[in-house]
Amino acid sequence: MTHPDKQGQYLQEWKTQEACAERMLPVIGRMYRENNVVPTIYGRALVHCSALDILKAHRYARLIIEAELSATETWPLLEAMGKLDLAPARIDLGKLVVRYRAVATTQTPDAFMARELASVATGRSALRPTPQDVVLYGFGRIGRLLARILVEKAGSGEKLRIRAAVVRKGGPDDLLKRASLLRRDSVHGPFNGIITIDETENAIVANGNLIRVIYADAPENVDYAQHGITDAILVDNTGKWRDRAGLGKHLEAKGVAKVVLTAPGKGDIPNVVAGVNDELLQRDERIFSAASCTTNAIVPVLKAINDKFGISAGHVETCHSYTNDQNLIDNYHKASRRGRSAPLNMVIAETGAAKAVAKVIPALAGKLTGNAIRVPTPNVSLAILNLDLAQATDVASLNGFLRLMSLDSPLQNQIDYTNSPEVVSSDFVGSRAAGVVDSLATIVLGKRCVLYVWYDNEFGYSCQVVRMIQQLAGLDLPALP
Repeated sequence: MTHPDKQGQYLQEWKTQEACAERMLPVIGRMYRENNVVPTIYGRALVHCSALDILKAHRYARLIIEAELSATETWPLLEAMGKLDLAPARIDLGKLVVRYRAVATTQTPDAFMARELASVATGRSALRPTPQDVVLYGFGRIGRLLARILVEKAGSGEKLRIRAAVVRKGGPDDLLKRASLLRRDSVHGPFNGIITIDETENAIVANGNLIRVIYADAPENVDYAQHGITDAILVDNTGKWRDRAGLGKHLEAKGVAKVVLTAPGKGDIPNVVAGVNDELLQRDERIFSAASCTTNAIVPVLKAINDKFGISAGHVETCHSYTNDQNLIDNYHKASRRGRSAPLNMVIAETGAAKAVAKVIPALAGKLTGNAIRVPTPNVSLAILNLDLAQATDVASLNGFLRLMSLDSPLQNQIDYTNSPEVVSSDFVGSRAAGVVDSLATIVLGKRCVLYVWYDNEFGYSCQVVRMIQQLAGLDLPALP
C-alpha cells in the first residue's frame, strides 16, 4: 500500500511543475509574437504549446541529459530571457539549464542569460524587409497541412505569409466546404484555432490570416498581382506537372517568383531534402522539387549512416499508407494493382525513392534498390533500410550514433528517435520529423544492418516543405546556444 505522504508528495510536485509551466505561457507567446523568438527544449518548440505540452517537453529532455529536467529550473531562465530585447532566434532552454547548473551558485539567472544571449540581445528586428508571400496551388491533403503549418508559424506576421490557395471551383458552396476541410481532419484532428470565411473576399480566415481562394483552370492565367501578391513562393501540391516546362507555367503568372513542387521533379529540376542538400537552393534558380515523402524520410538517415560507416549497397522497402490515387473499392485503374481496394489489401507498388536518393546523395548512386507495399492505413508509413556497410558495427554503437544525430546535430530537425517497445504507426501521426528511427527494431550483424524508420508521410513531409520554403525566403533563425 502506498504511504499517504508519498501520494501527497507526488501531487504537490505535479502542481508545482504545472504552475511553473502556466507562468511560462504568456512569456513564450509575447516573445514569439513581438520578437519572433522561439524557445525550445532540445529542439522541441514551446510555441503554441499548452502547459501539459511544456511539461512533456521537459520529460523528453531526460533522453538527452539522462536526468530529469524540471520546470522550476527553466522558469527562472525563461523569465530572465523575457526581460531582454532579443532579435529573432531559436533558443534552447534545455541546453541553457545544463550550462547554468555549473554556475548557479555564483550567477543570477539575469546575469547568466544576458551573457549567453548577448549575440542576439540587439533589439527587435524584422527578418525580412517585407513578409514572404506564399501561394498554395492545390488544396488537398498536403495543401491543407501546409496551410495549418504556415498559419501556426505566422508569428508577428513578418515571416511567411500565406496569401492564397488556387483550386478548381467545385460548386456554389465551394468556399464553405474548403473551410470545413481545413477545420476538420479525420487523421490530424481539428484545426488549432478559429476559422471563419469572408465571402466578399472569397477567403478563409484562419487565426487572422486571410487566405484568398482563387479559382483557375490553368497556372498561367492567374493574376496574383491584382490581389496584392508579389514575389510569391508558389507551392504546387497537385502533382500534375513535374517537369520544367509544366511548372514553368506558374512563372508566367504575375506575382510569382519561385515554384516548389511537392513531388519528385523530373529532368534538371533540383530535388531538395531540407537539411541535407540546402546548397541547391540557389538564388538564380526559380523551380525546385521537395522530393517525395519517402525520400525525405530516408535520405537524412542514409546520409548520416554513409558519412559515419559508409554504405556499400542496400535495399529500401517501404510499407506506405494508401493514398488518394488508389481506389476505395475494386475498379479500373491505369496502374498495375492499384485498382484493387486500398482499405482491404496490401498492394505491391513501385517507388522511385531509391533512385531519388542518388539525386540528393550522389555517392549512393547505383548502390540502392527499392520497392513499396501500400498498406491499409490512412497515414504514417514505415521504411525498412537493409544496408551493407563499409565497416562493421553493433546495435549499441549504431543506435547510439543515430540517437546523437536526433538530439544534437545539423540533422536533428530531420531525424527523430524512439526507444519505446510499445509504439505503433498511429503514435507517429503529427510527427514533425522527416523520419523516426525505431531503435528497438535495429538489427546489426557485422557489416550488415536493418533499420526501421517511421514517418508521417503527410504532416512530417509538410514540415520538411515548410523548412525548405523558410530557406528560400531567408528565414532560417540563428540557434543558441
